[in-house]
Amino acid sequence: MLAALDNLRLAMGTFLGNPLRTLLTLLGIIIGVTTVIAMMALIEGLRIKVNRDLSFLGANTFSVSKWPSGFGRFNWRMYAKRQNFTLEDARAILEVCPSVAQVSGSDSEGGQRISTATLETRPGVSVTGATAEYVETSGVTVAAGRFFGSMDQEDGRAVAVLGMDVVDTLFPGSDPVGQQVRIKGRPFTVVGVLQRRGSFLGMMSMDNEVIVPLRAYGGLYGTKSSLELAVQATSPELLRKAQDEVSFLMRRRRDVAPLAPNDFEVSTNESMTATFNNLSQVITIASFGVCLLSLVVGGIGILNIMLVSVTERTREIGVRKALGARKSRILGQFATEAVLMALLGGALGVGLGYGLAFLARWMLGFNTVVPPWAVALSLGMSSGVGLLFGIYPAARAARLDPVEAMRSD
Repeated sequence: MLAALDNLRLAMGTFLGNPLRTLLTLLGIIIGVTTVIAMMALIEGLRIKVNRDLSFLGANTFSVSKWPSGFGRFNWRMYAKRQNFTLEDARAILEVCPSVAQVSGSDSEGGQRISTATLETRPGVSVTGATAEYVETSGVTVAAGRFFGSMDQEDGRAVAVLGMDVVDTLFPGSDPVGQQVRIKGRPFTVVGVLQRRGSFLGMMSMDNEVIVPLRAYGGLYGTKSSLELAVQATSPELLRKAQDEVSFLMRRRRDVAPLAPNDFEVSTNESMTATFNNLSQVITIASFGVCLLSLVVGGIGILNIMLVSVTERTREIGVRKALGARKSRILGQFATEAVLMALLGGALGVGLGYGLAFLARWMLGFNTVVPPWAVALSLGMSSGVGLLFGIYPAARAARLDPVEAMRSD
């Protein structure tokens, strides 16, 4: 125990005697650990936010669409060739599938301007056309007024439900219900306001939206687009069965061959979360690859500086061995210095990683969370690199002949 404390004291004295050299030696380790901590904090924060932001899609709700949903890059031309979904598909699902309680259809157009007689939004509003069942299947909540009903949808009435961002822009300090907004120059009467939902992944506001009846939406943007169908199962326990029933029906309606894959996508919050988790695993592996490369570079730096240190302190080593210091004591001293140096670099990297995570939280607008396992693994890898690359200089120091060492200049 006393020997270990003495080794620590000597190592700290060496570091403090050459702080700049120690810092430059540790840059590789610092960069690698900083990268891992920052990336793991970002991924973990995104994972938590994805789970929270996707929670609006209820535990017993899933979507059916010709387009893939989730994360990643897709061959959009291939998907564009698929058959569109229509309201007839929605009606068929509700009539044929016993495990389905409700179905809604929707389509949306982004980058729109909404205006009143005196004010206008920026061109970033999403206009959604939906059936009356949308309020039940999408998880939105009406904070004031009402959502449009089936008669509004059937008659194509020019009524609208606004998200809170649009309300804040067009009706600051006033009640928008009963007033009019203009979409593509056409007047719509505001019948309701949605409860604020915040942003998706801290980047896209879910409140910068206007929802209108699907038939009225078709009058604005046409009816050639495919609908996204939101299907609500009768209970969470029957979600899997409802998916199977809908998939079987859609394959039959779309004439998909028995052994051919689906020409449509069925998505739940769990499937989108799984897609994100798969993507995050790739990023995690890449981050640890960068970390490992940086640690090797840092380890080579430690090897180099420890060899220099052995050369510089050859006379000191000779004196200590002449006074009775054993090889194990010399070996332990230099191995401790190498491990402690690497561990110091890891600790500095963890601190910088936390700093970058805090900066990302401030810039991106969502919490970043550093998982404890990432800290423990980073410090463990750092100390392991220090031991691996420091053992040779330590062994070289322990093998020095005391007489020859004391003759060294």
